[in-house]
Amino acid sequence: MIPTDPKATLRFYLQTARDALLWKLEGLSEYDIRRPATPTGTNLLGLVKHAATVELGYLGEVFGRPSGERLPWMEEGAEADADMWVTADESREYVVGVYRRAWAHADATIDALALDTVGKVPWWSAGKDEVTLHHAVIRVIADTQRHAGHADIVRELTDGAVGMREDNVGLPEGDAAWWAAYRDRIEHAAREAGRRGTSGQTR
Repeated sequence: MIPTDPKATLRFYLQTARDALLWKLEGLSEYDIRRPATPTGTNLLGLVKHAATVELGYLGEVFGRPSGERLPWMEEGAEADADMWVTADESREYVVGVYRRAWAHADATIDALALDTVGKVPWWSAGKDEVTLHHAVIRVIADTQRHAGHADIVRELTDGAVGMREDNVGLPEGDAAWWAAYRDRIEHAAREAGRRGTSGQTR
């Protein structure tokens, strides 16, 4: 059952997103979890690294609760977007470990503070840098779910694996022929709409 207590509800959806993001790494090689899948470099393990960084920031530092976790990719002199990809020297175990420690620290912040507690975001503009814990948690959920969606697509493009989580694929059952026919119908509809142009019928 989905919890009804506000903090428990927030924790439920945050953890669901965290689990989905990590699950997308399972069964893949070191290369496949790191390789850039888009022109802007989106990659699975980099998404995990970024998510860990976001949690430690918004649900730690912002509320005066630094974790003590060293994040070299966020230190002065680090290159832009260094939190979005993983060097050859940063192991899968290390990055996942940082993420799990970020979970624990973020969860402790949620447990310790009231949802209307106000924190300050150092990387926001002065005078517009205050945020409640409630807002910060929702922001982290939104960011994590967004990147879990990125991971869904990257994983499908990598080896065809799909699903929300191992016990809930969330897709209709169908064999390869069914999915090929389904995709062909979508392609046909897209081509037909393109042929008609923007003046096609609307509902």
